[in-house]
Amino acid sequence: MTSATPTRRERRRSETTAEIKEVALRLMAESGPGAITLRAIARDMGMTPNAVYSYFPTRDDLVTALIAEVYGDLVNTVEAARDAHPQDAPAARIMAWATAFRDWVITNKEGFLLIYGDPVPGYRAPEGGPAPEALHRACTGLVGLIAGAWPTAEPRYADEPFDWNDFDPSLATVVRREFPTLPPTAIALALRTWGRMHGLVALEVLGHLRTQTTNPANLYRTEMNHLIRELGLTPPP
Repeated sequence: MTSATPTRRERRRSETTAEIKEVALRLMAESGPGAITLRAIARDMGMTPNAVYSYFPTRDDLVTALIAEVYGDLVNTVEAARDAHPQDAPAARIMAWATAFRDWVITNKEGFLLIYGDPVPGYRAPEGGPAPEALHRACTGLVGLIAGAWPTAEPRYADEPFDWNDFDPSLATVVRREFPTLPPTAIALALRTWGRMHGLVALEVLGHLRTQTTNPANLYRTEMNHLIRELGLTPPP
């Protein structure tokens, strides 16, 4: 059964909802997370505050929707890049994920800051977090990258002193359910991999590399090549 064509009213509501989100991200980019208020958005869009409230009853509802949408888009992007390469090409999958992550962040700075930057003042996330599905996919995606490399990486890391008590119980539960053969050392390696992917990108988008390098993309790719070699793999060309 095909879905019904949206009515004119539904299309206009969808368009206005998207515009509210766009304005919120722009205000945050211009003036920081504290600039996201429904009244400020209403002023910018030439709407009354009550009209905006009919789309998002509270500012926290809007922030939650923004985080869920932005985080979901990021995860869709890195998963698609990873899945363009076969399961038996772990180095290519790692590089594809890392490259797609940096590319997305460079073109979506406001979204990156909304997910990973300073929290919106006073924001209270719903129980379970604002984007539990995207968070789960990002977490298992990164662990999956290490799982794919673990046959070659294990001899290099197997004696590192980690146990399951070193990790949040909810993380340990998810990993042990979805990757039952991976030891806790592999989880530590996944977190370290995330830190290396995330760290240079965060420095770049926050402007801290501006006076240090004229080619941050090359710096980032070189770091990812080192990471891949440390897993016992050969970096992709």
